Amino acid sequence: MRKSTSRHRQAALVYNPIKVDEKHLRGVMRDLSKEAGWDHPAFYPTTVADAGQSITREALERGVDVVLVAGGDGTVRAVAEAMAGTGVPLAILPSGTGNLLARNLGLPLLDPKAMIRAALGEFRHPIDIGWAELTRANGETGEHAFVVLAGIGLDADMIANTRPDLKKSVGWVAYVDGAARSLPNAKPFRVVYQLDDSRLHSTKVHSVLFANCGTLPAGISLIPSASVTDGELDIAIIQPTGPLGWLGVWRKIWWDNSVLRRFRAGRLVLQRRGKDASVRYLRGLTIEAAAVDPTPIELDGDAFGIAVRIRCRVDPGALLLALPEGHPVDSL
Repeated sequence: MRKSTSRHRQAALVYNPIKVDEKHLRGVMRDLSKEAGWDHPAFYPTTVADAGQSITREALERGVDVVLVAGGDGTVRAVAEAMAGTGVPLAILPSGTGNLLARNLGLPLLDPKAMIRAALGEFRHPIDIGWAELTRANGETGEHAFVVLAGIGLDADMIANTRPDLKKSVGWVAYVDGAARSLPNAKPFRVVYQLDDSRLHSTKVHSVLFANCGTLPAGISLIPSASVTDGELDIAIIQPTGPLGWLGVWRKIWWDNSVLRRFRAGRLVLQRRGKDASVRYLRGLTIEAAAVDPTPIELDGDAFGIAVRIRCRVDPGALLLALPEGHPVDSL
């Protein structure tokens, strides 16, 4: 990788021009770079043909010292995919529909200047990244990164059924519409899965989720124990049973995980209640799941078509983040 010969450092901004105020953001980047004594920043807008991977690699070849990303979850995922393992820090400027990684990291969501200053600062911290190898029905394979969540089954079908125009206007709430379209015809499907080197398991599910982070929009805690720094993936197997099965799933994810676990008395209630079979949790370094029929796949909230097999692995500490000075990292 060629490094810049300038005596000053340089930042690159990769951004989705549909999701941000391009003129304003570029102006702030120029002003703060100058204030910090850095060179004029390099700007790389995404396009329909390039969600961020290629232009991020172009920025890295240029020899920039830090990359900032501004856009939705898909843009963050694409840029992180190109930056994994490079050792160049990434700063996330929250924008777009959800920015779930930023929310899970506890980053300032309404203060882009704070994150630009963090990018031009010195505080860096590594986090894990996930990789999903997909096998299509024709045998074709491909591997893609995810920073928050990968899934096979109903969750991916809900995302595929979410109207893009509604998502653009009301954000993550649009997924409720996608759920309404998917749930009436939702049927369990059989998967065979293997965690690390354990034995094969066969079961019927509605979804299998592979998580690098545990929190969804609106503060809903899908997997309370998930951490982006523990070097492991957390897996949630969603398998509601009976006419009230989905109520059990909702109670587990929203009420139990997102409300009761926050209080000592609530945790005691959960200990006495015992296990709930509607959602099962696993943890490991790799997990492979195969379906009998081609099944929808999603990565970080984007539909990735259908596949007959998904193999997810964790890449510990592969993504170096630029964070605000003193940002708490022990709880990540």
